[in-house]
Amino acid sequence: MESKIHIYRAKSPIIAAAIHDGHSIAPSLRSNMLLSEHERMREEDPYTAEMINFPVNRIVVDNSRFMVDLNRPRDRAIYRSPNDAWGLAVWATKLTQEQEEEILTFYDTFYLEVKKVLLDLIQSYGYFIVLDVHSYNHRRKDPYIEAISSENPEINIGTANNISKWRPIIDTFIDSLSKTTIDDHFPDVRENIKFKGGTFSNWICSQYSKFGCVLSVEFKKTFMDEWTGRVNISHLMDIQRALQASILPLETELKKLYQTASTDK
Repeated sequence: MESKIHIYRAKSPIIAAAIHDGHSIAPSLRSNMLLSEHERMREEDPYTAEMINFPVNRIVVDNSRFMVDLNRPRDRAIYRSPNDAWGLAVWATKLTQEQEEEILTFYDTFYLEVKKVLLDLIQSYGYFIVLDVHSYNHRRKDPYIEAISSENPEINIGTANNISKWRPIIDTFIDSLSKTTIDDHFPDVRENIKFKGGTFSNWICSQYSKFGCVLSVEFKKTFMDEWTGRVNISHLMDIQRALQASILPLETELKKLYQTASTDK
């Protein structure tokens, strides 16, 4: 299976990832795919790669989550039944064992590549932060009915997998986003309301929590029409600028934590 993992390196301890941005299905699987382009896009995270298009280390995956979901455990990374995929039937016929093995090899390759980047940053800086960027539906049931705002923040920061050491980093990030204008207003930013962080975050934190943390950032799809795929470019660029504006405060707080830890030794 052709690799659709793109890793861009920069001189920074920050990694920004868009692992659900992708829309691509391997050619050998396309004829077996039941879902239309629009059906898939509604549950994918389009434009998240553009959100993180600024000078930090970046990980972008072009493959659709409907082929392999890199933010779920390995045994659930393939949507085998509608229960796995928001009630959607994904495959016309059951995938063969050979097809599943090929897909899961891609899954394993992704995590090996991420491990290399993390170890390199630990070696170079001694620490890292991962911005795990996603988006989520606010009109899933109907094109004209929005989800209740009190239960669906404009920006949800998932932090549950991190250890308490990284609380200053979390607070710095939330504060930075909350004070940045997006679509002509200060956004509603809340922590662990809709999502708390998935398998990608959990894997990193379980392996490397001593050296870094993961901020799983979910943007409600107010920046686009999730039923047509059309995006508000101005709103999208505001999101990109807001994320980029958080980098300097995060790096400053990281250095402060690292220096404190070094002094305490």
